[in-house]
Amino acid sequence: MPKRPRMHRPHGSMVKADYDRGRETAAARGYGSRWRRARLAYLREHPLCVMCQSAGRVMEAQVVDHIRPHRGDPHLMWDRGNWQSLCKRHHDGAKQRIDRAAAAASA
Repeated sequence: MPKRPRMHRPHGSMVKADYDRGRETAAARGYGSRWRRARLAYLREHPLCVMCQSAGRVMEAQVVDHIRPHRGDPHLMWDRGNWQSLCKRHHDGAKQRIDRAAAAASA
């Protein structure tokens, strides 16, 4: 079976491992045992992805997303009105594009 060709990465581009090395741990960012318990409770109450639902599809949510990124602010972190249930596909795709566009617009 042929091997997959190497991926071209321009000089100076960051791969996920490089990015992760520069980040604090999940627990240091507030995602410890308290968050895991709150996340599970929220997903039990809101089991479906809100973005899929708005498109007329039914998909189980796996992620509790902060609508407005909390960036370390404990009030935004724990405000359940700032939470939404998303499937992994929407959290890692559409929601990240929305957050990046908002960050670029505010810069």
